[in-house]
Amino acid sequence: MQQQAPGAGEALEVWIDQDLCTGDGICAQYAPEVFELDIDGLAYVRGPGEELLQEVGAATPVPLPLLADVVDSARECPGDCIHVRRVSDRVEVYGPDAE
Repeated sequence: MQQQAPGAGEALEVWIDQDLCTGDGICAQYAPEVFELDIDGLAYVRGPGEELLQEVGAATPVPLPLLADVVDSARECPGDCIHVRRVSDRVEVYGPDAE
């Protein structure tokens, strides 16, 4: 029996804690459609219209085709600053605070 990944089939969103971001850019390499480094050297998420969301705690939807790339970004991030959570109850499913 194949086990379903946490959050699979549910609406997910991702946000970055810039206080912990090390600016390595691994996230932007994995999923440039979702993450971008700004002039300050820190990573931010992109909004649905491609704009950089720089507000503290700003989250953006995770497109299903990019879920694996976003999850890999969260797992590989040296700053443990990428948080992926369910939209429905805001429970983190990938990242440093995942249950």
